[in-house]
Amino acid sequence: NRVLLSALIAKTVKLQKAGRDFWACCPFHNEKSPSFYVNDEKGFYHCFATGEHGDIFTFVMKTEGLDFPEAVERLADEAGVPLPKDEPRDRERQAQVEDERDRLYRLLEASARFFEASLKAPLGAEARRYLDKRGLAPDTIAGFRLGYAPNGRHVLQEHLKKEGFSLPDMAASGMLIAGPDIAEPYDRFRHRVMFPILDLKGRVIAFGGRALEKDVPAKYLNSPETPLFHKGHNLYNAARARPVAHDRDRVIAVEGYMDVVALHEGGFPEAVAPLGTALTEDQVKLLWRFCDVPTLCFDGDG
Repeated sequence: NRVLLSALIAKTVKLQKAGRDFWACCPFHNEKSPSFYVNDEKGFYHCFATGEHGDIFTFVMKTEGLDFPEAVERLADEAGVPLPKDEPRDRERQAQVEDERDRLYRLLEASARFFEASLKAPLGAEARRYLDKRGLAPDTIAGFRLGYAPNGRHVLQEHLKKEGFSLPDMAASGMLIAGPDIAEPYDRFRHRVMFPILDLKGRVIAFGGRALEKDVPAKYLNSPETPLFHKGHNLYNAARARPVAHDRDRVIAVEGYMDVVALHEGGFPEAVAPLGTALTEDQVKLLWRFCDVPTLCFDGDG
């Protein structure tokens, strides 16, 4: 009720007022004369040319490629309406879980900013040369928030300490390698070009790192499973690709981070990639949310 349907639709198409109602050229197909009718009082739109009909939730789902819960959350945020939460049996435990997740989101965002700054600093010269050799434009590097993890065992750790984060949270986020058999925790990512992995809301949940040295055991290293990151459930670049995939009715799944970035520069921003795994069932389900027939374009090796 707080978000006027006409105000929402007016962000997408130009509306013409006619009495209490509005008319526009339909946003769902090309037309020259308006056949798209909007009625705020009854809360629906209707296209007399195609029969397309819906309410405020349907419109957001169809124009932004969201599912129903995401549309509800998006509109509630716009209206300033707090969403009701399930009544947990253990409120204190629920609060602790939410507090931990919030800390980890903040820690990973701080890590992403640190890597971005390191790439621009003198110590990031080799990483910059690598990205330049791959032909990446500055806007692409900034858009994907690419960065550099310095070559030291405690460089990120010390930075995050100054930012107020604890060692247990650094380990829980996957940014440190720690454990009962490790005397001194150390940075997981060292001397690597860094690719932040975002969730569908655009929040940093993990990283992929490309080694700059030739003789390291793993050319690409990913974050481990964490409370925020389950690699078989996510796709690299999903948040940025989803609206484009919805508009173009096409999503292209490729093998790795650089494939996605290169395709983006080549005019295919609807590209995504699995995260160091074979394509999983959950990732296929996610692709189907983007479009009905995903295009798989994986490397042709054994």
